[in-house]
Amino acid sequence: MTTVTRAPAPVHTSPTVLSALRNPRILLREALAGLVVALALIPEAISFSIIAGVDPRVGLFSAFVMAVVISFVGGRAAMITGATGAIALVVAPVVKEHGLDYLIATVLLGGVFQLVLGGLGAAKLMRFVPRSVMVGFVNALAILIFTAQLPNIIGVDWFVWPITAAGIAIIVLLPQFTKAIPAPLVAIVVLTLVTVLASIAVPTVGDEGKLPDSLPTLFVPNVPLDLETLMIIAPYALAMALVGLLESLMTAKLVDEVTDTGSRKTREALGQGVANIASGLFGGMGGCAMIGQTMINVKASGARTRISTFLSGVFLLVLVVGLGDVVAIIPMAALVAVMVMVAVGTFDWHSITPSTLKRMPIGETIVMVLTVVIVVATDNLAIGVIIGVVAAMVVFARRVSHLTTVSRSIETLATGEQHALYTVEGELFFASSNDLTTQFDYVDDPELVVIDMTRSHVWDASTVAALDAIETKYHQHGKRVDIRGMNDASQAFHGRLAGTLGAGH
Repeated sequence: MTTVTRAPAPVHTSPTVLSALRNPRILLREALAGLVVALALIPEAISFSIIAGVDPRVGLFSAFVMAVVISFVGGRAAMITGATGAIALVVAPVVKEHGLDYLIATVLLGGVFQLVLGGLGAAKLMRFVPRSVMVGFVNALAILIFTAQLPNIIGVDWFVWPITAAGIAIIVLLPQFTKAIPAPLVAIVVLTLVTVLASIAVPTVGDEGKLPDSLPTLFVPNVPLDLETLMIIAPYALAMALVGLLESLMTAKLVDEVTDTGSRKTREALGQGVANIASGLFGGMGGCAMIGQTMINVKASGARTRISTFLSGVFLLVLVVGLGDVVAIIPMAALVAVMVMVAVGTFDWHSITPSTLKRMPIGETIVMVLTVVIVVATDNLAIGVIIGVVAAMVVFARRVSHLTTVSRSIETLATGEQHALYTVEGELFFASSNDLTTQFDYVDDPELVVIDMTRSHVWDASTVAALDAIETKYHQHGKRVDIRGMNDASQAFHGRLAGTLGAGH
């Protein structure tokens, strides 16, 4: 006899913070990645501040505080957290109607809600997000990243186009020669030098808004601590908490797949709550995981540890406070080039190839496309994912419901007595059991009817109600029903509910 010993499956791990600190090559990679992300964070944080209706400092300080805090308390290494467009859209009405103090109060309460949701295990709900929704989420994300760059390249001076094209060329070609320095950073530096030395007038980071010239300080919102205030901010805080958690956990799952490593989703949910509370305490607008910047950090720059996340926040503060004049001259075209390549790299091109579409079940493709359409139409990743999950559930329920069969035969016993034998096979739940009652011949069947459920499983009350209805109809015709073969779980479920689901109960 030959014994075959299988080697254990390889376990992929990312470098730890300590190992990165001991390795100059990895540490340099993490530091440069953090610098690239910080440069990309500046215009986006300013833009999100404008969307929310607050001063650019509010978004920039939020990005700094959340990046630093999440690097210590988050569950997904190398993921970037800061002020985001989704959160800006949620909290914008609070600023417009009630002012900055109520916004900060909303951010603080939203962080508390995230702590509660994280403690209740909300992160475990990620297991119910199917692959088709995840692919739709990724593709929609890529489209949104790309379309967000269009205002910077449409209706502007023609010099922007060759500069953007040059940036894309650098990002594509440089890794063919060296990966020691992130290509996006080289593109930003080179294009900034070219535009400055050649005195080319193109839109710059400074045109996006005034950069802060002081450090963030503690901010206590001046709002009444009463029920009226709670009624005003609670709906927005809850929406912020849910949207923030969903985007952060989806991003964490995406990074898991990109890096082939795992992460602690519950810790990430709790970390997001802590980071938002910290952001509010320093006058920030709150936020969540930043998908585009995370992809810059992980895919474009190759970062894998919390060092890059921490340094992205530190570099951001140093750049906007200490080197604001230098940052202000960076051409937006350089950052557009970076984001365009992030969009191209993020999109799952394999999902739309003819061979994949031909093999993929039509239901899976519909769910993927629906997720993309909803996200792009609403500009909200959370709404698209929720609708996509619901659609996937409907497709799954419909598919499983068609796997249930009922076959009938007439058997004659040794005594000469006949009985009808119905064999039920498949999973019985609301979608498959609703028409179960129509599969029986109540008039022509003999006095004894046997229902064999050895190859089926009872999942819900709809099935129990259907079985009750079948028994009732046979009894009305003076016939007996014998249900046999239920497994233990089905027997316990059926026994607890049988006879209690009628109108009189």
